[in-house]
Amino acid sequence: MMRAKEEHDHENHERWLVSYADFITLLFAFFVVMFASSQVDKKKVQGIAAAFSSYIKNGEVHEQGVELNGGQSAVAEKAETLSQRELGSVKASLERELAKEIAANKLALSIEPRGLVLSLRESALFPPGRDTFSLEGLPMLAKVATAIQKLPGQPVRLEGHTDNVPIETPQFPSNWELSAARATALLELLSAKFQIEPGRLAVAGYGEYHPVADNRTPEGRAHNRRVDLVILSRSAAAMEPRQKPEVR
Repeated sequence: MMRAKEEHDHENHERWLVSYADFITLLFAFFVVMFASSQVDKKKVQGIAAAFSSYIKNGEVHEQGVELNGGQSAVAEKAETLSQRELGSVKASLERELAKEIAANKLALSIEPRGLVLSLRESALFPPGRDTFSLEGLPMLAKVATAIQKLPGQPVRLEGHTDNVPIETPQFPSNWELSAARATALLELLSAKFQIEPGRLAVAGYGEYHPVADNRTPEGRAHNRRVDLVILSRSAAAMEPRQKPEVR
């Protein structure tokens, strides 16, 4: 009887060790999972911090930031390649026809994911603080209109921009109104004088909020005072609002 009791006590002791070992194993696994989770969170935080630091430099906000996954940048790169294939010849033709104006810094051309962008400087089109065209800019706009006419049906966006110097006149209480009025004036000129279909055109006024240069210098402010004429690529045009069929 005594031997059976000793064997029974020995068995209980071994079972306790097994339970203890299981507990330690589970506890170890728990800390491994917590550690791995903390490492993933650190990577995410570092990525977000890098993105924000790329947007904010020297106390100013910049449009282009770092893509966290690289996916969006890859899509943008592909769209820009398609725009280059579609509109690269148009850009090259305009660069030849407008070589003097480009050299005089009256406009600049670039290919973006959304299409071909012609940045028309204020100095080549408008007197300061006004939305009426100067006669000197009409020959340049005639060449631009001819290029648009060779692309029938392709949408064109007219985007007004200013520098960050405030304006307050009876006609324009702010830079918003001035930028929108200049874009609208260009739309009316293209439609009425050069017979560009009104349905292809649209306007936007961005005021001072989409600069392309540093507003702290006179040269930078001169570059920011512009109207961007954007010839949309086919892929960008496919995302534009479509006219609904008439209900009869």
